[in-house]
Amino acid sequence: MAKLYFYYSAMNAGKSTTLLQSAHNYEERGMSVMLFTPNVDDREGVGTISSRIGLRREVIGFGGECDLFEVIRQQQATCKTDCVLVDEAQFLTPTQVLQLTMVCDQLDIPVLCYGIRTDFKGEPFPGSKYLLAWAEDLIEIKTVCRTGKKATMNARLDADGNPVVEGDQIDIGHHYIALSRREFDLPSKTPVPYDRTDKSSPAE
Repeated sequence: MAKLYFYYSAMNAGKSTTLLQSAHNYEERGMSVMLFTPNVDDREGVGTISSRIGLRREVIGFGGECDLFEVIRQQQATCKTDCVLVDEAQFLTPTQVLQLTMVCDQLDIPVLCYGIRTDFKGEPFPGSKYLLAWAEDLIEIKTVCRTGKKATMNARLDADGNPVVEGDQIDIGHHYIALSRREFDLPSKTPVPYDRTDKSSPAE
């Protein structure tokens, strides 16, 4: 049975490189793949997957209203598809993640999604939340913080290199760095409330 995979990491861990290598591995064995990337990530042009080490490939770009199940089903009706790969999967809508589960369960095609879990405030992206909930296999692609510790968070920086704590969840660009949770200083970024002003009473 086909499975839904979520390969996740902090920024700059080589997710796109890993995706393109996976696609190459399938094709080297004579198998057919479909590659997708969301149109919102247009740093290298719409419908392009590009890695920091220079790998680049034109793929299928999609918007938030795209029915991925129908696109893949129609392709499968004319040409067998052995694997579906999705870059920047955090930008999937919850409905599109559902559609990808249907690609696995109804079309029996494995789906490999690559993305980050959280934004610059430590908040989960909607697509990532449902991938974490519904994928059979969760695979971490590890990277390192400037402190040498494991990096799990994504800090957004302004033009002067200072951390940004306000703004829209999506801000496409290369002004991000991967940090450990301690270096990221999660309590100063997250909107999750926690008041430490009066902790004199013992826990009940």
